[in-house]
Amino acid sequence: MIVISGGTGFVGSAVVRRLLGEGVPVRVLSRERRVSGGRAGAGAGGVCGDLGDPGSLRGLCDGASVLLSLASYVGGDERRCDDVNVRGTSALMAEARRAGVPRIVHLSTCAVYGTGPHRGAGEGELDPAPVSAASRSRLAGEAPVLAAGGTVLRAPLVTGYGDRWAVPALVDAFRRVPAGWAGGNGLASFVDVMDLARLVAALAVTPRALPGGVLHAGHPEPVRNGALMGALAEYGVLAHAPGAGGSLGWDACLAGLRARPGWVSERQFSLLAGDMWYRSDMAWELGGVDPGPGPLRRLGVAAAWYRARGGAAPEAEVGDGAVAEAVAGAGVDVAGAGAGGVGWGAGSGLLAGLVPGQRGGRRAVPAGAEVGARR
Repeated sequence: MIVISGGTGFVGSAVVRRLLGEGVPVRVLSRERRVSGGRAGAGAGGVCGDLGDPGSLRGLCDGASVLLSLASYVGGDERRCDDVNVRGTSALMAEARRAGVPRIVHLSTCAVYGTGPHRGAGEGELDPAPVSAASRSRLAGEAPVLAAGGTVLRAPLVTGYGDRWAVPALVDAFRRVPAGWAGGNGLASFVDVMDLARLVAALAVTPRALPGGVLHAGHPEPVRNGALMGALAEYGVLAHAPGAGGSLGWDACLAGLRARPGWVSERQFSLLAGDMWYRSDMAWELGGVDPGPGPLRRLGVAAAWYRARGGAAPEAEVGDGAVAEAVAGAGVDVAGAGAGGVGWGAGSGLLAGLVPGQRGGRRAVPAGAEVGARR
């Protein structure tokens, strides 16, 4: 049995679907009961609980061989950051240790490294320098995981269907600075949500012993900003190719960003357009997983989502109905993926780790999962 917290979130729901597709029994922790009918599936059962209530976690990990700790809060409420990311994770680790769970994998974020630039650093080569309540609390939340002998995955920017941060931020920034950014030369780590789900699932079930410590969880090949923006233009996510608007130097880009209102900050822009990449080969090798062709090649699956959502801020619910219609019209198979998936069950939260302010909906859990209102 694999226990999963955050299993209704952007990354977590993809992990649940992956494991169920491989016939692996899972028990999903969620704060809300969603176990009758609908996308949760007939016969899916569970119990209520909350990371903020340690007593409600008692028994959660009984009989579990693996705990996947994928829940986080990446908004701007500092108290909630501490409640969920620090105290909640600590309570979850205490339950895992009580139950004797032999394997723990915890999803964190490369945002703990701060603003960079970072150019190809491996695990252990950078000192964390978080700059927000979200990233500080997520770094603090790693400590009880490591103390329990767990493996921490620091994920970079996560793309794919349901992404409310990475590509929507690029769209917002491009609306305000519709040109090439510093030659499009910035290199950044990205990973598609389905590839990250494959990695997490593989680390959960591999017969290899996992090292306690930190691993990077991006795709091994960094993505050049110009190539990413060009691909988004080809899919109709951007109004035009970056080159059509000329090329601006860094200072001119920041001036353009300041001149037009939007939700992406200068610090987030530096993350998106500058050098922010990390060596990530080790995690894929340990999991015995081919990392796949990379996030650029995966963009087509999420293109309808991105076109419908545009550059809306992460907390905005605008466009969810249009997204469902657009995705259905595009014939994209994202069954069970949902259109929300932010907030407590979030993904890497890399941008949120730099500038707080995210809250959103929740994903449905696929049929066959042992689902409860615990997370």
